[in-house]
Formats: sequence, C-alpha cells, structure tokens
Amino acid sequence: MREAGYAFAVVAPEVEEAHDPALTCEALTMENARRKAVAGALLRPDALVIGADTLVYVDQHPLGKPADLAEARDMLRRLSGRRHQVCTGVALATEAGARVDTFAVITDVTFKSIDKGAIYRYLDLVHVFDKAGGYAVQEHGHLIVERVEGSMSNVIGLPMETLADWLARNPDTSAQD
Repeated sequence: MREAGYAFAVVAPEVEEAHDPALTCEALTMENARRKAVAGALLRPDALVIGADTLVYVDQHPLGKPADLAEARDMLRRLSGRRHQVCTGVALATEAGARVDTFAVITDVTFKSIDKGAIYRYLDLVHVFDKAGGYAVQEHGHLIVERVEGSMSNVIGLPMETLADWLARNPDTSAQD
C-alpha cells in the first residue's frame, strides 16, 4: 500500500477464522476478511479498516498455512507441475464496522515441476509458516512458479489493482496521501 501512495497503520486484532468447507473460496476468504476488518474497526472506529484473507486452492480444496515443514513439503509436492488458484477476500469496514464492503480476487498460478531437492532448497530459503499454500511468490518464487495469470499483488496477499479501484470510487473513505 505504501508503494501505491497510501498512508496506513497496521492493526492486528485477534480473530477466529472460519474454516467451512461448504463455502466457496470467495465466500470463505471474504468472511474471514470481514471478521478481521470489523474487529479492526472496533479498535479504530474513525478509520477505514481493510481486512484481507488469502487461501490457495487446488482441486477446490483450500490449502491454508502449513503447521510444520512436513506439511509445507506436502503442499509444495501437491502443487508441483499443477495449476491452482489463489483467492484473496478483502473487506473494507467503516463506522466502527457498521458498514462493510467486500470483494474477492482469484489469480491462477502454475507451478514448475519441482522435485524433492528443489522443495528442500526452496524451504531452506523461505519462511513459509505464515503463507497460504506453503509458498511466497515474492520470495524466490522463480524457483517454483512457472506462470501467474492475473493479479500478482493478489498472490502476494492484497489485490492492489482492485483495492485502488474501490478506493477511487469511494474517495470519502480513502486513506491516500
């Protein structure tokens, strides 16, 4: 956001995330983003609060953040040589959470075929425990990612193009300098 010229402060409220397999990727990530934004808006009632939640989906199955290295290796093996989706839900809360707008962005990502050695090398370089799908495209992504179709910023975790459009359409809530 700073690179796009927005002034902001980070608020990290404690939020219990939903884990409902019956929800679509868009619905699940938007619900978790809404929970984060509303909780943040209660802490900063006079501010526009943006919450985001990103999940990686392969075969319509969500891959969250790996709990340990074994799970991270399993996720990367599962993604190897395959196309998957990265879905980020975004919620924008104002008026202490009384008003909340949401949207979701999906980007297709194709992994290179990566063997066990490449997986171990990648995991030696990148801390992945806080990364959906067990990877970070912005950190040595060239080692594992073949192609990104759509928003790169979405894969990183915040679809700036769509967010900037929303902020431009809602100038009374914008935090731009």
